[in-house]
Amino acid sequence: MTATIDLMEDILHYMRTAAPLLAPIFRSDGQARLLSALLLAGDEFSLTDLAERADLAYPTAHREVARLIAAGILVERQVGRTRLVRGNPASPLAAPLREILTVVSGPVVLLAEEFERIEGIESAFLYGSFAARLRRVDGPSPHDIDVIVVGRPDVDAIYEACARVEAAVHRPVNPTILSAEELTAQSGFLDTVRSSPIVEVMGESWLDREQL
Repeated sequence: MTATIDLMEDILHYMRTAAPLLAPIFRSDGQARLLSALLLAGDEFSLTDLAERADLAYPTAHREVARLIAAGILVERQVGRTRLVRGNPASPLAAPLREILTVVSGPVVLLAEEFERIEGIESAFLYGSFAARLRRVDGPSPHDIDVIVVGRPDVDAIYEACARVEAAVHRPVNPTILSAEELTAQSGFLDTVRSSPIVEVMGESWLDREQL
């Protein structure tokens, strides 16, 4: 028990500045994204791939990984000249951190995994209050998650995928399915979306598409 408390104190010591609005216990948005990639998907990454996945500069990812390995949350192994990192299933903090991350950044990770299995999706992105909090726009805690799926996928498959993510993250997930042509149309709804923060889930960035 003492070792667990010591590890938690180490983590809280490192997680101090630029905390995500949805979970201020993490030191930074980047650290939360890094942990999400490793603990939610359960994958093993090279430092280069992990930095890209977490949208971090390589030196920053290197420092974060070193801290988390020292705390026992991550483990590493060397394959040739490549350093591979993964979550440490033996850490007493792995399970509680995974539960927190599932609620906080899990929607992006889990929706991406679900949508990759569905044909006909060109891109997908979050909008609304949940996306705004992820983009560090102040406001109340979001009650639900709004996602736009672009393309011509099977509608039932999209709703079933969102239902599975909803059960995991404990927030309603509301999909809106639009074709690429419909996405460029003028409407009050899309004007509101265009003027609000978005978070890409998969595919081509809508901001690049719209040249906003």
